[in-house]
Amino acid sequence: MRRKIAFAGQGIPGMSVGSACDARINGIIKMTIARTTLAMLVLAGIFASSPSGGATLEVGPSRTYKTPSAAAAVAKNGDHIKIEPGEYFDCAVWNADDLVIEGTGPGVVITDKTCMGKGLFVVEGNNTTVRNLTLTRARVPDMNGAGIRLDKGNLTVDGVKFIDNQNGIFGGAPGATVTIRNSDFDRNGTCAAACAHGIYLENIDLVRVENSRFSNTRQAHSIKSRAKRTEVIGSTVTDGPDGTSSYLIEAPNGGVLIVRDNTLEKGPKSENHTAAIAIGAEGVTNPTPEITVTNNNFRNDGSYQTALVWNLTATPAMLRGNKLSGPVIPLKGDGTVQ
Repeated sequence: MRRKIAFAGQGIPGMSVGSACDARINGIIKMTIARTTLAMLVLAGIFASSPSGGATLEVGPSRTYKTPSAAAAVAKNGDHIKIEPGEYFDCAVWNADDLVIEGTGPGVVITDKTCMGKGLFVVEGNNTTVRNLTLTRARVPDMNGAGIRLDKGNLTVDGVKFIDNQNGIFGGAPGATVTIRNSDFDRNGTCAAACAHGIYLENIDLVRVENSRFSNTRQAHSIKSRAKRTEVIGSTVTDGPDGTSSYLIEAPNGGVLIVRDNTLEKGPKSENHTAAIAIGAEGVTNPTPEITVTNNNFRNDGSYQTALVWNLTATPAMLRGNKLSGPVIPLKGDGTVQ
């Protein structure tokens, strides 16, 4: 027969000590489960509001960080920087990875000041997204001042205006991808000490420009890419009456080139009458398996003859469905026109 032992302060009428202990253990287990469930729900709410798991840093006159550079100085991997409308005489160096830097409404302007002798925003981290703001008036002594200077990693630019800079976007590192969409580039470029361009991407894997507008580029090229693959899709690239650009699109070292569904125009003041699109002009150093130029509208508003495409590679260019107006020939170099 099992002996029942009573302990002071622990007895429950009609219940053995073993049953009382079991009840307490069950209660502890239920409480632990409830607390764990609550903690999981709290964590789920945190990650739902910030998918990257990073903090949100707010920039503005009444916010914790008064300038973009103040937020950049403390930003950690995965942070989301939200900049209120206003004009910021500032520049910033973004060192952390996986940052999203965006304006919270129209009228976010970063202007005049440059960092590291490079640009308004200098990107030193991986996988950076910049959207919904204006970068303007970048100047540096070597004449390569950029709205965005890309020193490292992938970059996505969405809904950004680049106005009156020496370079709109400049840089790039091997292996990187740059995506530009829904953005405007106006009055960028210069050929003083060296040429600076609307965008100038160096030896990266891919540059993709889509649904963007380039206008009034000065002296240099609207789009210059040394990438292994360059795509310009659904965009508008025009000189207008005052633009003095050289090429509208140039891939000087070859590489895959896809240009489709764009509106292109060379103006009367263009400083290079040779062509709108040039590929291989500085020597082919990238494999060039494909050159496709399709369904573009190209107009030459100058009094000179020009070509839509000047192909200096040995890869036949394929031109199809392009509409040409003004004194234009479709192709110089190897390829077919349909």
